[in-house]
Amino acid sequence: MREDTVAGNYAETLFELAGRHEGVEAFGAGVEAVAALMDDPTAREFLVTPRVSAADKKAALARSLEGVVPAMLVRFLQVVVDKGRQRLLPQIAAAYRDMLERHLGRRHMEVTVARPLSPVDEEDLVAQLSSAVGATVIPHVKVRPAIIGGIVIREGDTVYDGSVKRQLDAMRRRLMAAELQP
Repeated sequence: MREDTVAGNYAETLFELAGRHEGVEAFGAGVEAVAALMDDPTAREFLVTPRVSAADKKAALARSLEGVVPAMLVRFLQVVVDKGRQRLLPQIAAAYRDMLERHLGRRHMEVTVARPLSPVDEEDLVAQLSSAVGATVIPHVKVRPAIIGGIVIREGDTVYDGSVKRQLDAMRRRLMAAELQP
């Protein structure tokens, strides 16, 4: 099974667990703490190295996270260590964050434009996208003059390409494929 699929399964389980206990937002803060822990090279090496026993890793997690994150989250992390999946903690945290954002009615979209947007244009874009998807859209705007004009919106694996460059490329392909009449 692919690692991102496994991480997604763990994140779903954690999300369900959070809903039954302290709440998805409290667990969200805890997941952020765990992701920050994995950003530290020393902590990451400690958790993923096979030279340290699972019991020592679990005890260290309990000591370092006690009172910082919900107790049920600590137990979940200890199960992750028991299963030998601790190297997936950053992916589990990212998948959980995505689930939490969706649960809270927020959707992150990468928006590519040819020139910088004015604050008014960005507010209008957010309003239109939010209305279209029925959720609060948080745009991550990138400027790429190569698209010439228009807009490209990406959410996960879905891309909506309304760029002038794509339209010109499509027109060029149609013209090249057309047969000339004598």
